[in-house]
Amino acid sequence: MFYVKKSVTFYEKPGCAGNKKQKEVLSANGVDFEVKSMLSTNWDIKTLNSFFQDLSKEQIVNQFAPQIKSGEINIKKLTKEQLVELMIKEPLLIKRPLIQVNDIKICGFDIPKLNKALNLEIDTKKEIGTCQSSDSCTSV
Repeated sequence: MFYVKKSVTFYEKPGCAGNKKQKEVLSANGVDFEVKSMLSTNWDIKTLNSFFQDLSKEQIVNQFAPQIKSGEINIKKLTKEQLVELMIKEPLLIKRPLIQVNDIKICGFDIPKLNKALNLEIDTKKEIGTCQSSDSCTSV
């Protein structure tokens, strides 16, 4: 049987405790991946939107971003397009991680989507799909 190795890229916020736990889960399941910083990647609207297919604005935003928590940015007053434009300028607003498996793009640590894309059986009851409110994520 011929096996094609999957190319996996994990876009993280360097130093994020949640992303660290998520990478540990992938590694423990035998997944090799390249890590890139969400903050230093040059995003554009088309590329970001490719991770956000069929997702609402609530599903693509980092609810723990300082501008969201403080109320400085109210996503209810923005269109999805306006929110994506803001994310290009402020990548901390992007729900993380963004994961690319070959041509499949995933926003957040969506275990069912990862299981399907990577042929894994990660326990879907694990609570590692979102930021931990106790984690300090204010530093860039």
